[in-house]
Amino acid sequence: MDAESIGGGGTPRAARRKQWSAELLLAYQSLGVVYGDVATAPLYVFKSAFAGGDIEHSAGNEEIYGVLSLVFWTLTLIPLLKYVFVVLRADDHGEGGTFALYSLICRRVRAGLLPGGDVPAGRPREGDTPATRLSAVRAALERHRVLQRLLLLLALLGTCMVIGDGVLTPAVSVFSAVSGLELSLNNEQHEYILLPVTCAILVGLFTLQHYGTHRVGFLFAPIVCLWLLCISIIGVYNIIHWNPHVYRALSPYYLYKFLQKTQTGGWMSLGGILLCITGSEAMYADLGHFSQSSIRIAFTSAVYPALILAYMGQAAYISRHHNFDNINNIGFYVSVPEKIRWPVLVIAILAAVVGSQAVITGTFSIIKQCCSLNCFPRVKIVHTSSTVHGQIYIPEINWILMILCLAVTLGFRETKHLTNAQGLAIITVMLVTTCLMSLVIVLCWNKNIVFSLGFLLFFGAIEVVYFSASLVKFQEGAWVPITLSFIFMMVMCVWHYGTIKKYEFDVENKVSISWLLNLGPSLGIVRVRGIGLIHTELMSGIPAIFSHFVTNLPAFHQVLVFLCIKSVHAPHIRPEERFWVGRIGPKQYRLYRVVVRYGYRDAPKDDIEFEKDLVGSIAEFIRCGDSDDKNGSLDSTADHSYERLSSISKGLPFQEGSEITGSDSSILSPGNQMYQNAIAPKVKRVRFVLPQGAQIDSEVRSELQELTDAREAGMSFITGRTHMKAKSGSGLVKRIAINFIYEFLRRNSRGSVTAANIPHASSLEVGMVCQV
Repeated sequence: MDAESIGGGGTPRAARRKQWSAELLLAYQSLGVVYGDVATAPLYVFKSAFAGGDIEHSAGNEEIYGVLSLVFWTLTLIPLLKYVFVVLRADDHGEGGTFALYSLICRRVRAGLLPGGDVPAGRPREGDTPATRLSAVRAALERHRVLQRLLLLLALLGTCMVIGDGVLTPAVSVFSAVSGLELSLNNEQHEYILLPVTCAILVGLFTLQHYGTHRVGFLFAPIVCLWLLCISIIGVYNIIHWNPHVYRALSPYYLYKFLQKTQTGGWMSLGGILLCITGSEAMYADLGHFSQSSIRIAFTSAVYPALILAYMGQAAYISRHHNFDNINNIGFYVSVPEKIRWPVLVIAILAAVVGSQAVITGTFSIIKQCCSLNCFPRVKIVHTSSTVHGQIYIPEINWILMILCLAVTLGFRETKHLTNAQGLAIITVMLVTTCLMSLVIVLCWNKNIVFSLGFLLFFGAIEVVYFSASLVKFQEGAWVPITLSFIFMMVMCVWHYGTIKKYEFDVENKVSISWLLNLGPSLGIVRVRGIGLIHTELMSGIPAIFSHFVTNLPAFHQVLVFLCIKSVHAPHIRPEERFWVGRIGPKQYRLYRVVVRYGYRDAPKDDIEFEKDLVGSIAEFIRCGDSDDKNGSLDSTADHSYERLSSISKGLPFQEGSEITGSDSSILSPGNQMYQNAIAPKVKRVRFVLPQGAQIDSEVRSELQELTDAREAGMSFITGRTHMKAKSGSGLVKRIAINFIYEFLRRNSRGSVTAANIPHASSLEVGMVCQV
């Protein structure tokens, strides 16, 4: 055996040991972030299964054994087999969730309905093999627009149900944890204590969101570990003390006997039993924060065994006790020894808060993804941690969730209707994941369609049974997630429809480049010092707002940049592929186009860093000339002589000196104070740092000098403030969607200037009315 295989500081064995240590640490941390929801499910699963009166606890124990068997096989088939061993493999560059599956499909198939969401022209698609090119499924998706819309609606449905789960899970978890007070208080007392205590905890939970998860995140994993240890010990104690033979109920024979005896009642009780897998989707949705192996290790070695022991312990206790005063007392706390009931109550409340926190954070994350892909109105997104990726806070969504959460808690006043509502939301998300995953198997993994159909039919059949059992309780609380999903779906669909129509209007009304070139290098106006950034959704042509602008103002900047910010169907874009720069017209026009690409989970930089990267990318483009760089080019118009975008892997660095107070008012349009404030920020001294030995000709040096002078004069942002209006003769539905709903959402959402972190002092909006 050689020395390398024995070990040492830099040997492969030491590297493997270090890698395993890192994986175990991630697995430990994932307990607090991913598994808080599913870990607290034993608080209410048995109670929910019996609470509806669909089944009764008889002396023969067929019901309790059947419920335990169903819980065991549901936990084994859905979270363990489906998510841990199959779905976790379908990561989108390390990211998971409903939109990750949708993005995977869209990048392999030309099925994206979102403007600018496709990959750049001329680049091969991921997984673009002859097998996928000839796939009948892929051909059908690319050919039929209806199937593309159904695919998007399916992804949005899953997203809306996740948001609904963000409303219901905190209410169910906290209410179930606090319900342990029932056994220590009389009926008159707990009626006036349970609800106020639950509401107070919920208000505190949502109020503290703006501090960020990282402030208390180090406590999450220990709390969940303590909770899992607690329910495991209690489960083992109840098994040994009350019914050591309860393990026999894990056999599917007891599942069959249960359904045979209870029939319709047993089928309806499935709506409560499925709550044992609540939070399973979080294993996939939070994949971006951890690795696949760490999530697998945590579930298979800690979460899954602890949950099985907990459910077996509850069943063992209930099987030896048939004298319950109230069927609602069949729950977790009744099986907890009285001497430790209060400490367990405290741990349960803490674990419920941790589980709720994970769901709320996940809701923030998926709302951010929807905003990035133009499927949700722009909202304020606050990054609560400068080091931990994905920890965000959205104030508007936070307060909406809190109001809705308090409303359902005060409205139902019990866990029965809350769990019915939560069950429907959970199983709908899982059904959506199953449908999208079956497409990923055949389109992205290039497997035979038999495997895809097998996955869809096996897991889909199980989930459809649970879905039907939840849907039948529509009047008993299941209407809540349907109503919430309908509202959020309407908002998303209208916003997406309005965004598409606005994009189509911009494309139809864009100004040709030939019109711009006919104006001459001065563009028919006075060119003043500074850089003018015109925000547009177009990747080619001149936006209509520019012609509207130059016909109303007599001067414009010496350097003009058409800036297009696009979100693509990928979680992250590498920095070297973020900026695409091109030239519009001859060099003396000083017109550039810059396309900035972000993934749906990327966090845009602040305005100062963004300006530096933007100017540096333009300078590097000028230095390298108009030829294609090693990263390739992106043609954005048919006339290649006018516009060709090149990827800038690294912008030309430059140094900025101290600010000079005051502004050179002689370069501005006289007598136009508003225009001076808009395009003349404070002056900075700029000096580009050229690579050593770089040889540049006089023309490039002159262009760089002009860019330097423009940067010193300042940078201004010109954006369009578009008012949408349906054309005369449009249908009633379109007029309501555009004139009322979309316009209401647009007026009450953040504008493009605010969303892009552009300082208000250097921005100017140009108003336009779009007839769509």
